[in-house]
Amino acid sequence: MNEFQGRRRSILKGGAGAVAVASIGTGSALFTPGVLAQSLKFTPEKGAKLRVLRWSRFVQGDIDAYMANVKKFTETTGVEVRVDSENWEDVRPKAAVAANTGAGPDIILSTNDDANLYPDKLLDVTDLAEYLGKKYGGWYPAAETFMRPDGKRWLGLALGASGSLIVYRESMVKAAGFDTFPTTTDGFLKLLQALKAKGTPGGMALGNATGDSTWTNWLVWAFGGKLVDKSNKVVIDSPETIKALEYGKELYATFIPGTLSWLDPNNNKAFLDGQISVTNNGISVYYAAKNSPDPKLKEMAADIQHAVFPVGPVGVPTESHLFFNQMIMKYTKFPNAAKEFLRFMMEKEQFDPWLQGGGGYVAQPLRAYEANPIWTSDPKNTPYRDSVKNLRPAGYEGTLGYASAGVAADFIIPNMVAEAASGARTPKEAAERAQKRAERYYKV
Repeated sequence: MNEFQGRRRSILKGGAGAVAVASIGTGSALFTPGVLAQSLKFTPEKGAKLRVLRWSRFVQGDIDAYMANVKKFTETTGVEVRVDSENWEDVRPKAAVAANTGAGPDIILSTNDDANLYPDKLLDVTDLAEYLGKKYGGWYPAAETFMRPDGKRWLGLALGASGSLIVYRESMVKAAGFDTFPTTTDGFLKLLQALKAKGTPGGMALGNATGDSTWTNWLVWAFGGKLVDKSNKVVIDSPETIKALEYGKELYATFIPGTLSWLDPNNNKAFLDGQISVTNNGISVYYAAKNSPDPKLKEMAADIQHAVFPVGPVGVPTESHLFFNQMIMKYTKFPNAAKEFLRFMMEKEQFDPWLQGGGGYVAQPLRAYEANPIWTSDPKNTPYRDSVKNLRPAGYEGTLGYASAGVAADFIIPNMVAEAASGARTPKEAAERAQKRAERYYKV
C-alpha cells in the first residue's frame, strides 16, 4: 500500500443526489475493489445544462470519441452539454477569469496543477474520486498529488497525461551511426551532434509551449537540479542546475533554428515536414503520419520510433509529461449534473473507447485502464502507456499548491533553459533570474 492509498476514506457520505453502491450479499468472497464500488450516480438537477471548456485536440480521434460520449450522456440523462475547445495556452487564462468572476463553464479540462491556482473556487469531488479509485484499481500517485495535494479534499479528477517521449526517425538515427537510441544524456548529445553533421538535425520547443516545453523539467532533474526542496524552499539556483544548463546549451547548438519561439504545434509540423529527425512529443506525430492519406507520410510512419528520455547523471529516470485535469467550478448551478458527467465519462464503457479513439495520445490515471488494448495493439504505442505512472510533478520535490502552479503557468523553468541555451544569459545568470522569479511565488 502506498502513502496515497493509505489516506483513502469511505466514499458514501449520503451527498445530495447520490445513490448508494449496489448491495453485496453477506458472506460474499468477491470482496474486491470493483465490487466495493459497483455503482454511484448523481441525479441531475431539473432542467440542467452543462458547458464544458477543454483543450483542442491534437489527435482527431480524441475529440471524435469524446463527443460521442457526450452525445451518449445527453441521450442517457437528458442533460444538454455544450463543449468549447480552445488552444492549451488559451484555456488557462479563460479558466482563471471564470474562477475570479464566478461565471463561465461548469467544467474545465485544463493542464498540470492549474487547480491549485484557485482551489477555493472548485467543487469538492472527493466522493466521486474515491468511488472511481476503488472501482478501477486505484489512482496513480501523480494523479492524487495533482488533484488532492493536501491529502484530503479532491479538487477535481485526473483525466490522464500526454506523454512527452522522444520521437525519432529510425533510419536517420542509424545513418548517424547509432543502431539503438541512446539511453544516457552523454549518448543523446553525441547523437544530436551526429544528426546535425548529417544535415538531419533535431529540435525541441523552447518557447512558452504548455506541453512540449516539459522537456526542460527533465533536463534540470536529470542533472540533480530541482525547483524547490522538500520544505518548499526555492533551490533552482544550484550547481546541479548550472550543469544542466551547460548541457542544454550544447543540445541547443544542434537544434534546427527557430526553436526559441516554438509553441506546441511547431515541432509536429517540422517533424512531419521532414525538417527534423528527433523531437519530444506525444503520440500525435506518429498518429498523424499513420492515419494520413498521403503515401509519403504513411511511409514516414513506418520509420517513426519512440523512446523514453535518456537518464542523466542522477542515474534514475526523470520523466515530465503534460498532465490533464477535470475541474467542476463551484459556481455551477448544476453540481449533481456536473458530477454525473465526469462519473459517466470516466466509467469503463466510455473511457475505454475514448482511450482507443485517441490512439494512445492520453495515458490513463487509473490503474485498471492499463489493460486497454490500445497499448498493445501497436508496439509503438506501448512506451506511452505508463506516462502517468512514471510522472514526476513539475513542483518537484516540494508539495504542490498555488506556488508550484504559478511557476508552471509563468514558464519559469522553460524560460531559464531558453535564456541559457541561446546565450541570452549565462547559465548562472539564468538560474539566478529563475530563482528570483520563483521566490515571488514561494513567499515565506
